[in-house]
Amino acid sequence: MDLIIVESPSKAKTISRYLKGQYRVDASGGHIRDLPQKKLGVAVDKNYEPRYVTSPGKEETIRRLTEEAKRAGKVYLATDPDREGEAISWHLQSVLGLPEDGKNRIEFNEISPKAVQNALAHPRSINYNLVDAQQARRVLDRLVGYKLSPLLNNKIQNGLSAGRVQSVALRLVVEREREIEAFKPEEYWTIAAELRDLEAKHAVFRALLEKRKGKKYKVTCKAEADAVLAALHSGKYVVASVKKTVTKSHAPAPFTTSTLQQDASNKLGMTAPETMLMAQHLYEGMDLEGEGHVAFVTYIRTDSTRISTDAQAAARAYIKEKYGEEYLPPRPNFYASKKGAQDAHEAIRPIDLARTPESVKKLLDRKHYNVYKLIYERFIASQMAEAQYDSMQIEIENGDYGLKASGKALRFAGFTVIYADFRNPDEEETKGLLPPLSEGAPVKAEKVTAEQKFTKPPVRYTDASLVKAMEDKGIGRPSTYASIISVLTKRKYVEKEGKYMKPTEIAYRITDMLVKYFTDIMDVGFTAGMEEKLDEIEDGGKDWRAIIADFYPPFEEKLHFASTDGDEVTDILCPKCGHPMVRKTGKYGKYLACSNYPACSNIVSEGEAEISETPCPKCGKMMVIKSGRYGKFLACPNYPSCKSTLPFGETAEEEIFEGTCPVCGKPTKKLKTRTGKTYYGCSGYPACKFMSWDVPTGEKCPKCGGALVRSPRGVIKCADKDCAYRVPKQPKAAK
Repeated sequence: MDLIIVESPSKAKTISRYLKGQYRVDASGGHIRDLPQKKLGVAVDKNYEPRYVTSPGKEETIRRLTEEAKRAGKVYLATDPDREGEAISWHLQSVLGLPEDGKNRIEFNEISPKAVQNALAHPRSINYNLVDAQQARRVLDRLVGYKLSPLLNNKIQNGLSAGRVQSVALRLVVEREREIEAFKPEEYWTIAAELRDLEAKHAVFRALLEKRKGKKYKVTCKAEADAVLAALHSGKYVVASVKKTVTKSHAPAPFTTSTLQQDASNKLGMTAPETMLMAQHLYEGMDLEGEGHVAFVTYIRTDSTRISTDAQAAARAYIKEKYGEEYLPPRPNFYASKKGAQDAHEAIRPIDLARTPESVKKLLDRKHYNVYKLIYERFIASQMAEAQYDSMQIEIENGDYGLKASGKALRFAGFTVIYADFRNPDEEETKGLLPPLSEGAPVKAEKVTAEQKFTKPPVRYTDASLVKAMEDKGIGRPSTYASIISVLTKRKYVEKEGKYMKPTEIAYRITDMLVKYFTDIMDVGFTAGMEEKLDEIEDGGKDWRAIIADFYPPFEEKLHFASTDGDEVTDILCPKCGHPMVRKTGKYGKYLACSNYPACSNIVSEGEAEISETPCPKCGKMMVIKSGRYGKFLACPNYPSCKSTLPFGETAEEEIFEGTCPVCGKPTKKLKTRTGKTYYGCSGYPACKFMSWDVPTGEKCPKCGGALVRSPRGVIKCADKDCAYRVPKQPKAAK
């Protein structure tokens, strides 16, 4: 039996059901091989060769698939139809030992019986241009991420990460917030008149002041507003012109990845990662009661608005039957994809139009149903006729001032019968037509008002607007938008206030530092240009290693400069090797590092670098002054091989001997703890470890055998607190 390998078990389950046991279908669970998690994994000195390793936890999967491949008549690789899917198939081919030029790669834009059977009938070889484009992206992102992240951790704080696309997206959020902070509202006034014809035959309509002496006019203060009101009150209103037109609104294109995320955010309040998760389930297939595993929509990672002729014909037949001939445009609607779109797949659409949202509403949970309904209705609407409106504009004159009123009434619903787009809430447009006035007709004002307003700052990014900004600026690709937003949130670089993104304090520091040292990487144009180069690799016109080779050496120079900027060579010599110490700045402030790195990796806080004049009593090295929680103390610079310490202010030559050790008979030394408390220790240490808080007399307690000590008051007693023995005081001699 032939074997088909896909990524997800859910996808495998759907395909297996469609093929009815004719093939064995198994899942790899995504990548089985990748760059190592905790190492760079790229041989920079060997033409940027990636060093792939088995993905964690995939050993059993590889063993199982290898055994299945050996038993199979033919192996088909049916991973997703994009760069990453092609790379997964290539890794599977390599690890399973499949022939490099074998025609074992199949792909389909939708998981349906017809699409799968058609793919099996037309297998192809691995497209190595797609693989190289994905390798270039993976290596590029690894070099940037693994080099910039440690820099941020050293300079700012631990736990930070940077990325080639992620950091540029974060810059957009930070710069928008700074625009908001720097924004200074400007005052302006709106002048509105409620008007009707002199005979009061028609309803009141609203007109706004627009011009003065035939030119656009903006009222900026109360004094101006009062002057305008006075002039309008004293003058007469006359209809200057009446324009009646039929306006049309064209149906929107079917969803791409980014427009789906934007619409789900605007209409459903869903985040981009949440939307893509629901869409992924609908693409791979879900269990329906009584039907088994069923796929609902076509491939969800696409930047194309193109649809197949079969899907277009099915949509037109559905529209004609459900809504009537008048809702069908004379010719099918076609949509141009955005400049730079790969256009590798169709737009996102439902697989089977007979599976309406209403028919599955009780079978799907709320979120899956809402996303499916959105996709379904957008696709149907994209093939419907235009909506038509009767529009009217009336211009009113009063002396030097001109006012304007606009109104619109729906004439033919067209695509809006199923799909309503968002309208600008600030539009000053009257719903319904205006009164049928004629040019030159006088009108009177029922009421004239002046309202003070202020210009508003730019709006913070939402998931929808950030996705749109990234798409418009060419940052990243459809498959990356959701993951970028997810990282920004999880890393706490942004926090949500309602649906709006606000950068956290650390986001400013990250952005400022990266912009300062890596102007190209943080430049929107540079990032978009790199995406174009990756596309050129896919088209077969560029060597992926050459693109990395052009990028990496200048990047490495900037990285070195960023890590050493502000370094200052000092006169202080390293206590370990004698080389000059370099003053550096890190996340905890200034510190000193040996200039002989990496041969010597000695690092000390700047305040701890002072070398004392006291030699270590154990090894003879000059001790250094350190600071602890109890204050300053002396420590041997040869730590950890030598752990000798002394209280600050004492020297090895200033040892004070007092008392006698009751264990070995040697003199005891007067010592101090780091808190300054005095104690006595045997000078025979470490051979003898006797210590006492009081001066030992050298004798032992006749009662328990413990040490006899002399207290500060001169009382000789047993050092054991549980023994009450004391030497009686001798009576004073009579005079």
